[in-house]
Amino acid sequence: MMLSSPWRADFPALANLAHQGLVYLDSAATAQKPQPLLDALQHYYAQGVANVHRAQHRLGNRTTQAFEQVREQVAHWLQAPVDSEIIFTRGTTEAINLLAYGLEAQIQPGDELVISALEHHANLLPWQQLALRRGARLVVLPLDASGQLDLVAAQSLIGPRTRTLAISQLSNVLGNWLPLKPLIQQAQAQGAWVVVDGAQGIVHQPPNLKQLGCDFYVFSSHKVYGPDGLGVLYGRRAALAQLQPWQFGGEMLDHTDYYRAQFRPAPLGFEAGTPPIASVLGFAATLNYLYQIDQAAWIAHEQRLHSNLLTGLQQRSGIRILGQPQAALVSFTHESVHPSDLAQLISEQGVAIRTGSHCAQPLMQHLGINGALRVSLGLYNDQQDLERFFQALDQALELLV
Repeated sequence: MMLSSPWRADFPALANLAHQGLVYLDSAATAQKPQPLLDALQHYYAQGVANVHRAQHRLGNRTTQAFEQVREQVAHWLQAPVDSEIIFTRGTTEAINLLAYGLEAQIQPGDELVISALEHHANLLPWQQLALRRGARLVVLPLDASGQLDLVAAQSLIGPRTRTLAISQLSNVLGNWLPLKPLIQQAQAQGAWVVVDGAQGIVHQPPNLKQLGCDFYVFSSHKVYGPDGLGVLYGRRAALAQLQPWQFGGEMLDHTDYYRAQFRPAPLGFEAGTPPIASVLGFAATLNYLYQIDQAAWIAHEQRLHSNLLTGLQQRSGIRILGQPQAALVSFTHESVHPSDLAQLISEQGVAIRTGSHCAQPLMQHLGINGALRVSLGLYNDQQDLERFFQALDQALELLV
């Protein structure tokens, strides 16, 4: 029985790609967009645009009201306590940099900034550079032999000098969920701030932030079927109060003269300049669309596809699957073929997958490889997409092995 997606028709790009003979299996990099988002963007631009938080005219007030309603909507979706704890950024990367610079004054020489060995460069480099600037020490939580985070080692590495713990919800390379709850509890018991990078995980398992208990949570809209150029930073009110602004400009201050300024509290104090208004309003349409989907059916569909993907790869000789993937993506190598060569031949057959270091060069070094191929799934993928991939993979291997 062919495993089809009941939501595939909601994404018009997939039909256009199919007409070109193309299959999209790179949703972990960015997701295709549903029709309600496209309609919302067209409506916003066609009905007249205005800046937010600035104008007293009707159009400006209407746009500002709609913009702030999306903040409430995102808070509700994340189960965050209040909407003032939601800050709009231009992506996960900007959100983490905001935190690294915002906490800089709190970091002293000899303090420890903790990350995991699985982190994407976006959740490595800001903390690495903060440690270098402040004379702090970057501590990396290691993996066990199976590619899972070593909790025993983590317990010994998170200690009284720990000031921050920055960790992913789901690995973008190995596809495994990280054990957030015990790590958060241990770090906070030491008085550390905890940052969770939800860029990969949120689309497969939206968090309950009240239960999770982290200080900060970040993600990008474009990976969760939303528009480009928009990120979200959640921060507990008390934690946000400890941050200093790192970008300066219009509408983020209460008062300034030529020599001094008094800045607004969160969220507006961290949203200098014109925000990505269209993307924010478009994201509301994406969330409304996702609300209408049966969450259990969505998860079950992805799990079946993921299982079929794993089984198919395991049945092919020479394939090494990295780690123990749990959700919607699988990275792999071949024992005798360079990943780039294999990916090129797969691409020439019209199948879009990812190859390279996946913005995780230290993890690749730890695994003893230069790169890997990655197949990642969205709710719109189906078994036919996987069959196209396996056909392309087999034909490529026939030529290269």
